[in-house]
Amino acid sequence: MASSGGLAVASGHAVQALVEKSRSGLATAVAWMVLLSALAVLSDVMFGRAAVSNWITAAARLQQLLSRKVAELGSRLERQLATGEVVAIGTSDVEKISWFVEVTARFGAACAACVGVAALLFATEPVLGLVVTASVPLLAASSLPLLPAATRRAVEQRVRGGRAIQLATDIVAGLRVLRGVGGEGLYLAKYRQASQSVRRAAVRSARLSSVIVGQQVLMRGLFMATALWCGTALLQGHRLSVGDLVMCYGLVAFLMTPLAQFEEMAAAWSVSRPAARRAVHLLSLRREERDHVPHDGRVTGDLHDPATGMLVPVGRLTAVVCDEPKTATRLVERLGGYGPWDEDDVPSALLGGVALDSLPAAAVRAMVLVQTKDPVLLSGTVRELLDVPRSGRVAAAEALAAAQCDDVLTSLSLTSPRPPEDPLAVHITERGRSVSGGQRQRLALARSLVTDPDVLILDEPTSAVDSYTEARIAEALTKIRAGRTTVVLTFSPLLLDQADQVLFVSGDRVRASGPHRHLVHTEPEYAALVVRGAQSGQPT
Repeated sequence: MASSGGLAVASGHAVQALVEKSRSGLATAVAWMVLLSALAVLSDVMFGRAAVSNWITAAARLQQLLSRKVAELGSRLERQLATGEVVAIGTSDVEKISWFVEVTARFGAACAACVGVAALLFATEPVLGLVVTASVPLLAASSLPLLPAATRRAVEQRVRGGRAIQLATDIVAGLRVLRGVGGEGLYLAKYRQASQSVRRAAVRSARLSSVIVGQQVLMRGLFMATALWCGTALLQGHRLSVGDLVMCYGLVAFLMTPLAQFEEMAAAWSVSRPAARRAVHLLSLRREERDHVPHDGRVTGDLHDPATGMLVPVGRLTAVVCDEPKTATRLVERLGGYGPWDEDDVPSALLGGVALDSLPAAAVRAMVLVQTKDPVLLSGTVRELLDVPRSGRVAAAEALAAAQCDDVLTSLSLTSPRPPEDPLAVHITERGRSVSGGQRQRLALARSLVTDPDVLILDEPTSAVDSYTEARIAEALTKIRAGRTTVVLTFSPLLLDQADQVLFVSGDRVRASGPHRHLVHTEPEYAALVVRGAQSGQPT
């Protein structure tokens, strides 16, 4: 800003030197113009670098904050915020907020430039200084009445966009099921409607934005015409020299640049404010945890769930059969230390007599590991998949063998464009889409086994695995988890038969316990669930 404004001053001095036929004055003015031009080129380069740096730094730091919050909330996030909303906040909203942060720096420079130009014009001719001082705030405030409407339209566009993203996320996640039931066309039509709704909202927002831009162009044109008219009148009244008039015109023309920053600031404010509100809402979410109790090292002992009366002996393999899927889901959340602690009537699970909700989340995660029904595999190699915090007791090869992953590695190697020599170097695509459902479950099981936690909770770990492979996994699981507490929620007779004890949960309470074969003969409801579960992978 300083170098660009200085060029206008030097130009005025050069013209005045020509009028006065002063060679020394002209030489001095030209020298200043050359110096300021070089400085302007350098400062433009640094300006671009600083602008991009401000934008990227703000976006990266905000994404770090959001990522930490998402990791902190874990599975509770999806209860409080839709997945599509989280994706929109982490992408488009972050971009808008970082844009505002970057514009703020330029806005500050523009304010300083306007103050400097007004002071210089006051020193040259007070009337011109007064015109500029009165006009700049008027120009800056001229778009303020339109900002609330622009913000509302930006919010509307953002809300409709979030719904479209959520719908697209659901469609992608359930694409196989939709194709199987013939619902692909129906959801495609729904997404088309949502997309058109976003387009209409974007057009309405763009119309108002164009009005704001046009109004700013008109106001800047009127400002320049007024300043030039005043300068010409002052020249005719012999209150300004020709050089001063050229300088004043150059400074007024230069002010178009900082005034444009005011316009961009208004636009950035209108779209970033609702984006920031949503980001703050996500960052303000909290885990409903109770007061932590001090503890030394790891907590060991039996795992007990007071809500159902379940007792899992330490170092044993316990299988659990639930009559309702929602009962199993809540049980896994409590045993894994995921809550929900906001329900006062639901007691926390106890590990070694210590309530899990009284321990820090990091301590619980270090002791208890939960593998859900639909485990997520991140993209990367198998070696990277198994590169997780571990005790060191179970090697990667041992975990892969126990999970019966040999054929999975072979299949990935055969489908790889360049099969690597190291079997663990084969690549897995995002969310494990390059493997089947059963293969995905086995790779996830290997990852859980190599972690070797004190307490491992497996929710339907082999529901998509064939019976022959499942039998081998069940046998290997008892060996590799010997001496460790393991809870398996399953309907598979092969896994149930290998368990040290089986707990049957019905109506949110443990109704029976004992070996699998004993329960089959003594509990008709249990036997019916196991038979149906073995046929369908879950109770009907």
